[in-house]
Order: sequence, then structure tokens, then C-alpha cells
Amino acid sequence: MSLSIESVLAAKGIHPKPEHLKKLESKWEEIEGLKGNLANINLDDADISLRNIPGGDHVA
Repeated sequence: MSLSIESVLAAKGIHPKPEHLKKLESKWEEIEGLKGNLANINLDDADISLRNIPGGDHVA
């Protein structure tokens, strides 16, 4: 089951103007397409490691 952006926002008490809703729906579809089907993805393929080095923008 796929929720629409309109129903998700309405559940949160947010009611955008129709012209904004079209832009939001377009972006929502784009994001959903990028997510693909992650339900069956191998966990080894889904892990990400981030490291914060303060002032580390000079680190190669």
C-alpha cells in the first residue's frame, strides 16, 4: 500500500495549497522512486559508515 503525500500531510494537520501540492507530489514520487524496494535488500548492502573529523576537511 502506498500513501499519497496529501494523506500523509493531512494526518499531520498540514494542508498545502493546490499549487504547492503538485510540486510536493512530484518530489514525493521522485523520492519514492529512488528508494526502490528496500524491503528485501541484503543488510550487508545497506550499511553506511560516517565519520566526523572536526576541522577534517583537509584530511585526504
